[in-house]
Amino acid sequence: MKLLIRNLARTTTEPALKTMFEAHGTVQSCVLVIDKQTGGSKGFGFIEMPKHGDAKAAIKGLNGKEVDGNKIRVKKAEPSPGDGKG
Repeated sequence: MKLLIRNLARTTTEPALKTMFEAHGTVQSCVLVIDKQTGGSKGFGFIEMPKHGDAKAAIKGLNGKEVDGNKIRVKKAEPSPGDGKG
């Protein structure tokens, strides 16, 4: 299941994000979206977890949690048009 994580602090790193989600299960991939012009975080990212149960536990456990001073929002990512899913 692909998860969208929003409202991340600009200081939150990809390894920190991955570690946070690994507490709830296996993380297949972790991508922090980076601004091409500034090289800094755009404040959101994606996590892929192969097991739906782990992903749901991560949503329940991490949505609304304060991380680096920001309350993050975690939800299932909607398939983008043309990606062949959904």
